[in-house]
Amino acid sequence: MKINHITQLKPDSKVIIFAFLQDENFETHLQKTCTDFGLNFELLKQDFKADLKEFSFIYSPQNQKVIFLGLGKKPNSSDIIKAFRTLFFKQKPNLPNDLTIDIQNLPDEYLEYVVIGSMLGGYDLDLYKSERKETAPIFKKEGFFNILSNNPKAEEGIVRGKYISKTQMQVFDLMNAPANKKTPYTLAKWAVDSGAKFGYSVTVLEKQQLKTQKLEALLAVGQGSEHPPVLIVMEYKSPEAKQKVGLVGKGVTFDTGGISIKASTNMHLMKSDMGGAAAVMGTIELAAKLRLPVHLIGIIPACENAVDGKSFKPSDVINSYSGKTIEIIDTDAEGRLILADGLNYLVRNYQPDTMIDLATLTGSCVATLGYHAAGMFTNNDKLAQNLTKAADQTGERLWRLPLWDVYKEDISSDIADVRNFSGKPMAGAISATKFLEVFTENHQNWAHLDIAGTAFGDTEFAPQRAGTAFGVRLLLEFLEMITK
Repeated sequence: MKINHITQLKPDSKVIIFAFLQDENFETHLQKTCTDFGLNFELLKQDFKADLKEFSFIYSPQNQKVIFLGLGKKPNSSDIIKAFRTLFFKQKPNLPNDLTIDIQNLPDEYLEYVVIGSMLGGYDLDLYKSERKETAPIFKKEGFFNILSNNPKAEEGIVRGKYISKTQMQVFDLMNAPANKKTPYTLAKWAVDSGAKFGYSVTVLEKQQLKTQKLEALLAVGQGSEHPPVLIVMEYKSPEAKQKVGLVGKGVTFDTGGISIKASTNMHLMKSDMGGAAAVMGTIELAAKLRLPVHLIGIIPACENAVDGKSFKPSDVINSYSGKTIEIIDTDAEGRLILADGLNYLVRNYQPDTMIDLATLTGSCVATLGYHAAGMFTNNDKLAQNLTKAADQTGERLWRLPLWDVYKEDISSDIADVRNFSGKPMAGAISATKFLEVFTENHQNWAHLDIAGTAFGDTEFAPQRAGTAFGVRLLLEFLEMITK
């Protein structure tokens, strides 16, 4: 599939898509379109109001299929992406291999989001079906999207949109893959292949190296699985780097809960417990693709939390990369253990200016914020402001939660330096973050994002829950913001 920028409508266009904002210019733009194509404006405006994701279509006297897509009143970038993704997802069987999207009436910055949404509309969640759906003509190699726009930077926007959407779809595949198709080594191979393709370095520490370097919390969580844990270190360094940023992503490829086993009802969803890792991996690939002026380090502690005679147990005391000992209260609080080693490894070996970790960490955060926002924890107000600003721009909502020292008592232990779970049915996301804080070496520019409710959710694009790539565009926006 190719995406072309055009400045004039091709006379032989068989399908033309027009997008409309629900603003004071809506009727003027709609009437002009109707006049240009010989359509009945009075009849059309009764049915089409330009509500978000609303679409209607009609055939012109010239036998052209004209599709009208609504973007609502004040859409953010995520709304625009979803509107175009919805249209293409639902209409792709009925589209030819060549169409035009007219966005001349939209702000220039929308072009990137139009491309992303249109391309994501071609994603199908049938990874392992014996009979996969045939690819719609528009999404085959011979397919052509023609973007009609007056944007002087249209080519740049098209390239960005293609880069971002392709990486997001790879993240979808990672998130949606089942446990038997996705092991810690699978994540490592993805990173190695991406690094080789886009020009950044990747180092994978395997089991013996983890033992030698004493990443013992990661080893403990993974010791019950036949698939050994790994630590993936991804590093992209631009010659024009203005900031050194470290990202850590939780990479539990499947989480049974271990000896503190989860209920079976929703355990199958735990294939998504590497959502933080996927977000970090996608972000670093995009930083390399777009040549951002940043020194970016991604740390992925990856493992499987399985039930076995070798599994770590409640009441165990384990060591960690930092040298601090940890009392295990609940083996289902495993994500914070591998993040402890990942965060400390990042701090001690790379000393980043800014440090952000992402994890599908707690049900407590889901109970607090539902599936519409991720929890943000940081004691740095400037960092909180920048992340919030980036989130508002991408539509990936963040809500700041407290990180007060009064919660330290929840992770105090009688026999070890710290314990991994408070045992209390309250403030679970906060106490988990206080645990992580212990391993940051008091870093003054660190944030933790609990994406448990947002990384894998109900969508209109899948019959069940599916990966969302939450965090990829958010982190990209943040990186571009701080490196301007």
